[in-house]
Amino acid sequence: MEPALLALIVIVVLALAFDFINGFHDTANAIATSVATKVLTPAQAITMSAVLNVVGALTGTAVAKTISKDIIPQEYATLELVGATLVSAIAWNLFTWWKGLPSSSSHALVFSMVGAGVAAGGWSIIIPKGVNKTLTGLVSSPVLGFIVPILLMFLLSWLVLRWMKPRLVTRNFRVLQIFSAAFMAFSHGGNDAQKTMGIITFALGAYFGVKYETVPTWVILSAAAAMGAGTAVGGWRIIKTMGFKVVDLKPVDGFVAETSAALIIETASRLGIPVSTTHTISTAIMGVGTTKGFRKVKWQVAGRIVQAWIFTLPVCIALGWLAHKLILAAGL
Repeated sequence: MEPALLALIVIVVLALAFDFINGFHDTANAIATSVATKVLTPAQAITMSAVLNVVGALTGTAVAKTISKDIIPQEYATLELVGATLVSAIAWNLFTWWKGLPSSSSHALVFSMVGAGVAAGGWSIIIPKGVNKTLTGLVSSPVLGFIVPILLMFLLSWLVLRWMKPRLVTRNFRVLQIFSAAFMAFSHGGNDAQKTMGIITFALGAYFGVKYETVPTWVILSAAAAMGAGTAVGGWRIIKTMGFKVVDLKPVDGFVAETSAALIIETASRLGIPVSTTHTISTAIMGVGTTKGFRKVKWQVAGRIVQAWIFTLPVCIALGWLAHKLILAAGL
């Protein structure tokens, strides 16, 4: 087997490993609130999330095209660059999972790619359009994630909650939260799995020396399956942080947080914007918490989450740059 083909196979395996890790790292995004409110058991929530992650991953490729075409030009694509990107993103994902920090797998991948690209050809080869699109998602998704659930909660309170007895609120929203958790899982698969599709397509372009206008079907199916499998494994460390340590949640709170976050993520997916599902649901939970009073949110835990977000960009750029240099030095 020729070395370049072997390297391509290794990169595809690494990409699917990243997708798998993304699945169990970000399982909390879809199920933490429904587990915390006891609407679903962890086993039920993980199973539902795994299935809908796969379904969501099959619904579009706009984000994949952003990753494969709008960050680094295809003519600069090399297997070393893609390999460095994946090694960096996987390392950061595993570190933040170990620490129980809900950081962004999406931004870990994109900015690891930026770092590897800088190592390969300098800042001049980075496409501002794609990076700006990612940064737009980085800023807007958590801001909207915080604001939208506050507005939705006030709207629900005015239209429904003030007329309904607390016991009926809990009973009705226990059912509705199952649907909102399902919507969240679907939107998560739709946005996050596409990043892996994009990086594999980018690697295929580097190997074959062609520009792919569409994502190959086998790439879509394998990325969807890898994310579903990772989600099935779960990610209890981050589930505990998201569901139990930020704010005390009730079914109506979980419904509002999940519905708001899923709407934002699904919109971003259709626009081809790679957003952080972690950022979005985290701030949605915080937004819901503030409707109960600022003291109800455990801001110290929220601060640790924000720190992980802030560090992801420079750390992953540095890790991507370093991984590329090490791969070239090792002659891999």
